[in-house]
Formats: sequence, structure tokens, C-alpha cells
Amino acid sequence: MGAAAAPTAEALMRSRYSAFVRQDAGYLLRTWHPRTRPARLDLDPGMRWTGLEILDTTDGSAFHSTGTVTFRASYRGGSLHEHSRFERVDGAWVYVDGDFVD
Repeated sequence: MGAAAAPTAEALMRSRYSAFVRQDAGYLLRTWHPRTRPARLDLDPGMRWTGLEILDTTDGSAFHSTGTVTFRASYRGGSLHEHSRFERVDGAWVYVDGDFVD
């Protein structure tokens, strides 16, 4: 993933999805809020992501310090529906946490 910080929470969500597709745990950890970041991330090498659909966003622009993105990420055999929270840390958007949506 590139060195430039994502300009919006949605852009960060999209880049993190791409990192999941590419199995780039380093990028995922670097873009995770230090307060909630796990010590390590074990990605399933058998997971095959097949698409991302952004369902809703709240705030998350250059004019905000927080934002949310609700999305559905599809994978072979199912999908993940999450309402994610993002914050800006030192001017860069980072993923904080999320709630699964039924």
C-alpha cells in the first residue's frame, strides 16, 4: 500500500479491504488505532475476498476527527457486514473498531 495517508475514512476502509485481499497484515496493523490494535494479526491464507460494497458513511472527511463506514465485504461462501469506526491520529485516518451487523 502507498505511503500517502487516506484522505477520508471511506478511502481508508477501501484500502484496508485491499490489504485484506492481498494478505498485507503490516498495512492493516499500521492503519489500526494504537488504542485498539492487536499485537499481531493472523490472516487466513484460504480466505478469498470477492467484493466490497459501501452501504453508508457518516462524517470521516478532511473536516472531521471521527467517522463511520458501514460496509459489506463478500468472500467465497459468505459476507461480512460491519459498522466501522475511524478516528484521525496525527492527521491520518485509522481504524478503531467495528460492530458486526446482522
